[in-house]
Amino acid sequence: MRSQRSFALFIALLAAALIPALLWGLLSGSVLLSPKALAEAFYFLIGRGDNEIAAALVFKIRLPRLLLAVLVGASLGSAGACFQGLFRNSLADPYIIGSSSGAALGAALAVSVGGGLGFGFFSVMGLPGACAFAGSLTAVFLAFIISRASGNTPSPVTLILAGTSVSAFCSALLALVLVLKDRSLMQVYYWLLGSLSGTSWPRLLSVLPFMILGNIVIFFSVRPLDLLLQGEEAAESLGLNPLKTRFVLAIAATLPVAASVSVSRVIGFVGLIAPHAARFFTGPAHRRLLPASALAGALLCLIADNLARSLIPPVEIPLGVITSLAGAPFFLFLLARQSSRGGFR
Repeated sequence: MRSQRSFALFIALLAAALIPALLWGLLSGSVLLSPKALAEAFYFLIGRGDNEIAAALVFKIRLPRLLLAVLVGASLGSAGACFQGLFRNSLADPYIIGSSSGAALGAALAVSVGGGLGFGFFSVMGLPGACAFAGSLTAVFLAFIISRASGNTPSPVTLILAGTSVSAFCSALLALVLVLKDRSLMQVYYWLLGSLSGTSWPRLLSVLPFMILGNIVIFFSVRPLDLLLQGEEAAESLGLNPLKTRFVLAIAATLPVAASVSVSRVIGFVGLIAPHAARFFTGPAHRRLLPASALAGALLCLIADNLARSLIPPVEIPLGVITSLAGAPFFLFLLARQSSRGGFR
């Protein structure tokens, strides 16, 4: 009971911390808003105010961006926890089997070709976003195909190595594209740094179904994830098919990650930091770890985006730079901590 109360308190604190972070985001940026102007924006929304400029700034520009930051951070946090459980590797992150490199290659090809998508649901993402989404999913499928080339059931290590090879191949193709289309170099480079600039309500809504679907599958797979932590043989003895489970969960976790990359570009370390920070308070059981990781990722991404917009206005720092500056020291801390315990498992 005491442990349950502690978990409930931790979740409540994480959820409550999102409120001041959202208020900070609404007030800060290249144009500072006073609390009075923010209140006037809400009054305008209900037809009782006349501050149209503040209302447009809050509801058309900042609010969709802040909500997307929450969704992206939550997706990366839950996906990171899922991948760490799948591979029984505390260094696993949402990009471990090539999704980020595949997305980068897809976006680079789109930027080099130019143009836009004029069809269907992906049109609001733009060509780079839609191609990044497709490239991310394609890279993960290729990693699974390569891992099964020998005909045997792939182990977690085999799948990670296959993902590494796919990632290296995509990175080589990315370099080739940039060499051949050097005019796209700076645009692709900025894309790789990660950013939520240009967020709109249609863009947010375009990725929401993929994020929801992937996270539903992850959150309903608590027991399989816990069984995989016990090892292949233990999972099989309890009736679990490790290969099928790993494939379904990897695709389910990649779906919100691909959607996130398509609208926010590559944001590093969130999917690594959030599960570790949550695990410190919740323990390894995924019933508690997954919601805590999602909330921690949402809070981390939201704070990082607020800093990116407000540290040196009117210049906006790429979001990936902020998360990397925070994530790299944390990663070194993890290395030192785990080395003192006998290494990573």
